[in-house]
Amino acid sequence: MSTVAETRGLTPRQRKTVAGGAIGTLIEYYDYYLYGLASAAVFPAVFFSSDDPVVAQLASFATFAVGFFLRPVGGIVWGIVGDRVGRKVVLMTTVVGMGIATAGIGLIPSDKVIGIAAPLLLILCRLFQGFFVGGEMGGAATMVVEAAPTGRKGLYGAFLITGAGVANVVSGGLMAALGLAPESWFLQWGWRIPFVFSIVLAIVAVILRRHLEESEEFTETQALQLAAAGKKANPLVEAFRHPKNAIMGILIGLPQSIAGYVILTYGLGFMVSNKHLPAWMGFAGTMIVGLLQIVVAPLWGHISDRIGRRTVYIIGCLGFAAMVYPAFALFSTGNMWLIWLGQILGFVVFGVAMQATLSTMLAEMFDAEARTTGVNIGYQVSNTLGGGLAPIICTALVAWAGGSFWPVVVYAAVISIVGVIATLKASIIPDVEGAGRLHELAATTTVKTTV
Repeated sequence: MSTVAETRGLTPRQRKTVAGGAIGTLIEYYDYYLYGLASAAVFPAVFFSSDDPVVAQLASFATFAVGFFLRPVGGIVWGIVGDRVGRKVVLMTTVVGMGIATAGIGLIPSDKVIGIAAPLLLILCRLFQGFFVGGEMGGAATMVVEAAPTGRKGLYGAFLITGAGVANVVSGGLMAALGLAPESWFLQWGWRIPFVFSIVLAIVAVILRRHLEESEEFTETQALQLAAAGKKANPLVEAFRHPKNAIMGILIGLPQSIAGYVILTYGLGFMVSNKHLPAWMGFAGTMIVGLLQIVVAPLWGHISDRIGRRTVYIIGCLGFAAMVYPAFALFSTGNMWLIWLGQILGFVVFGVAMQATLSTMLAEMFDAEARTTGVNIGYQVSNTLGGGLAPIICTALVAWAGGSFWPVVVYAAVISIVGVIATLKASIIPDVEGAGRLHELAATTTVKTTV
């Protein structure tokens, strides 16, 4: 496969950068997919005991949404740090914070033991998790895209989503294996093991990231800023120098943000609560999705280097919208093989196309001095408005429709159309090399030196 051959052309420094970025994305998605799986099938019974399963499910998905509220805050804070101090500082800090917050969730006693303190502690850990996750994608995407060779930035940006595929395999696989144990043991102890395991992943990430180096583009931009103005630019101000792209980045990210959480997270809740199917079936399907995602993500990234990020992303939006109905129809059959097929059709084919191209496309919308901040704003705000609210919105819509899933289909279609329009409107510079402000700063420096 050409994508495999092309990775051999990377320098040792570039390989370290890609690996360091991917491990962080792995932990980010591991934490969030794991929480999503648990909020669909575990937390309603452990932290939100209720005679009404719909109320328990809504309360559980509400804590899932809460974690997204601090993601934009974290995105801005860590984005500014990344653009002013360096991407490595951000990547080392966020991965440790994510690991500690996720492990903390696994140590919280149930509401039967400590009452209302249980869900309150869950919300607190979830908020901390969201704050640190908020800085992860922007820093990782920026470092990887800046380090990748011209003409292959889409491919290497997509390797971040390969990390997300591994996260699906690990989180779904652990939950599926543990879910085969007696239900009483799983609900009391079993589900906690994958959460505490996040500490191990964080340690591995720190080891991989300790030798990361800042990109030449970043260091050159910093030097030019100091030479031209005597100080570094304010990344938040620079990100909004072109407000159109800041706003378009948020709208572009919406369909990507809901895809996994509609199909994999809410889909699992739909199967367990509405169709009374065993949770392990959905967990196993998530693992299969992750295995395919590992291969499909770099393939879409490679294609985006050939036909353009914009084209691939629009294909992903429209394809995802078209697959939501057949996916839920297959979920409704109760047949294990058809359920897994529904998860593959609903997410892997087109949802991964959006995931694989979004981070690189966002990086191509901002100049180097504000790139981490710009990527974080688009990615994290869209995930908060889209992915964070998707499971609870879908739960409410299906309850309103008397158990029918047609409103979910409409919801996904509307969000996808918004994404298509925003993608067409955004200003995207393929294979960004710091084109905009970097050249302006260089020109300013030249003039200043001449004078």
